[in-house]
Amino acid sequence: MKIGNAVSSAFSLTRYAGNLGIARSSLIKSAHLLERIGLAAVGASCGLYVGATLLRQKGGLFESGWIVLLTMLYGALSYYVGIDLSRSVARKPISSTSEEYNGSEVAEIMSAAGTFGAAIAATLSVSILVLDQSLPNGLIAFLAGCWVVGSSLQVAAGTMARNCEVPRDKE
Repeated sequence: MKIGNAVSSAFSLTRYAGNLGIARSSLIKSAHLLERIGLAAVGASCGLYVGATLLRQKGGLFESGWIVLLTMLYGALSYYVGIDLSRSVARKPISSTSEEYNGSEVAEIMSAAGTFGAAIAATLSVSILVLDQSLPNGLIAFLAGCWVVGSSLQVAAGTMARNCEVPRDKE
């Protein structure tokens, strides 16, 4: 199927759904939920790689198979909550004056830093597994720390963004 045909059939499906009387907001909410579930799946797969790397190290702290499940669950939670911040967070540019500061910038920076840290840990884990490398326990502990800190920053950023009261502009 050509790209043009796929795009036109997607638009026809949208028009068809509109003709059925499905509210547009419910379609958008469903699409957003599907996106969040996809992000959770990505986080779980990243956690799988980090957990498998930790499990692979013999004589270390993480010799139980539960570490894989825990890193997958925490990865799914962190990517679900933290990557795509809530729509309540204002995404418009603001000036640098303190009167217009609404606190959403901290959540966005934390989310970006957390995503970066978790993604780097997952990428390094994949390379360690694929190349069948054996690293010292100190480097593996550093990798685990990057994963935990990155994922925790994502959870904190998502929680902050969803609890942040954004003042409405008076027009």
